[in-house]
Amino acid sequence: MIDTKHIESLIQRIEGLLQCGEQVLIAVDGNSAAGKTTLAAYLRSRYECNVFHMDDFFLQPFQRTEARLGEVGGNVDYERFAAEILKPLVKGEKFNYRPYDCQKQVLGEVVNVAPKRMNVVEGAYSMHPFFGEGYHLKVFVEINEEEQRRRIEKRNPQMIERFINEWIPKERAYFDAFGIKEKSDIVIVS
Repeated sequence: MIDTKHIESLIQRIEGLLQCGEQVLIAVDGNSAAGKTTLAAYLRSRYECNVFHMDDFFLQPFQRTEARLGEVGGNVDYERFAAEILKPLVKGEKFNYRPYDCQKQVLGEVVNVAPKRMNVVEGAYSMHPFFGEGYHLKVFVEINEEEQRRRIEKRNPQMIERFINEWIPKERAYFDAFGIKEKSDIVIVS
């Protein structure tokens, strides 16, 4: 679980941003199983904000070309996320999108969204450089390898090898290539 000291520091930063600005857009990026989704859910309960999950924007089967999968940070549909989520959020418009259903490998039902004062983008690749510098606060959540493996095995044991051999190395390459942790405003150790 995330240390309360880190949560207090994050809350102070958010409170300051809410006092200064009309809208606050937060990215929560980091390692698989580090607690990004849990942190976003906590923020939603505290602030009644919108939360958007990068997992809803994985590539659809037709997009999974060798070139795209070889691209650092390319296994997420960052173009669709920018067009369908970030662009209308910044404009303060109502919008809708269709989350990607990984099990069925199709776009799911339409989700209608009204922008709120605070909006959180959660998940690995949420700070992809394609999105530019539009976030007001960038949070990186990290975890040690042993605890990460334990959590993945507990929550998704049938996928542990795929996490270890494919997804975690892709995340690390993305973090390293784009300096994601170093560009974050707050680093939280889970």
